[in-house]
Amino acid sequence: MSSAEKILLEQQVIQVLKGIYDPEIPVNIYDLGLVYDIQIGELNDVIIKMTLTAPNCPVAESLPVEVRDKVRLVEGVSDVEVGIVFDPPWSRDMISQEGLLELGFL
Repeated sequence: MSSAEKILLEQQVIQVLKGIYDPEIPVNIYDLGLVYDIQIGELNDVIIKMTLTAPNCPVAESLPVEVRDKVRLVEGVSDVEVGIVFDPPWSRDMISQEGLLELGFL
């Protein structure tokens, strides 16, 4: 897979992530800053490292499954692995400019 193809696939994955929302905050998980890293492997496997707004988040079990299942539907993706991490801990500083606008903080 060429680097251009990897970039295109990553952009498609990001678009899918922008359609997934944290149920407690009306901003998608990407702009909320919950997605820390996206890696595209040579075989079009996608590894996503993400966090939750809090360790006891009510969607701690279901959100990673939703992310995995929706990213798997992206054409060309062979497999998806979603890892939840809490280091660094999520904070409001991780919200994108778009997310801050949606929340009315800008």
